Amino acid sequence: MQTTVEVDKNELLDTCLLAGRIMIEGGSEMYRVEDTMKRIAANAGVTDAIIFTTPTGIFCSIRNEPYTQLRQIQTRDIDMEKVTRVNTLSRRFATGDIDLPHLHDALANLDGNVPYFPMWMQICGAAVVSALLMVVFTQHYDWFDIPLAGITGAVGFVVAGYIHNLTKIKFVSELTASFALALCALIGVKLGIGRNLDNILIGAVMPLVPGVAITNSIRDLLAGHLLTGIARGMEAILTASAIGFGIAVVISFA
Repeated sequence: MQTTVEVDKNELLDTCLLAGRIMIEGGSEMYRVEDTMKRIAANAGVTDAIIFTTPTGIFCSIRNEPYTQLRQIQTRDIDMEKVTRVNTLSRRFATGDIDLPHLHDALANLDGNVPYFPMWMQICGAAVVSALLMVVFTQHYDWFDIPLAGITGAVGFVVAGYIHNLTKIKFVSELTASFALALCALIGVKLGIGRNLDNILIGAVMPLVPGVAITNSIRDLLAGHLLTGIARGMEAILTASAIGFGIAVVISFA
């Protein structure tokens, strides 16, 4: 516990909010975000920090003192690497390996230089996930459909990433991606590359399914974060609806 050194409380709040924002943008549960922020404050000697988190903003203040700060959450995605690295930095701060200024600098560096796998590796991962989960989630699968399921899943993943970078609107990217992968699967079946359209679509859509968002929504509700749980649940439902609508448009013309 770093309680013997007087800290700049504005810097402390800024550091806590930076850590919380990175975690929320990475898809962390709200109770984990609040716990990490409170631990950072406690390890800096402030045990009465008041923290309120939502999917779109974080409030942090110190009880009975004129220190209050707010941060807006601009984007939300699933990136467990961000969450893990923030927790690692928080533990290093708790053990005294780094002080508050170094913690803030490390978080700022993480925020500005997010580690990503190369795009070709992400695309290959989407293809493998699509192919394997087609086998897992379909009872009567055909080995002949596995390559097309992988290709279709990769196409949907690429389209989702491109449209998201172009529009910054989450549901539009998922709607377009589901439409593209369904069209790719339909064309593949018509050309004889695949046989069972339903099985191919079940596997190909898996990289787009908001499974982590649904799980975190339930965990937040169970932890008492009703506002966040409901908001994330609605976001996951809208995402699933966009995916389903994009596929339904193509299937209706099959």
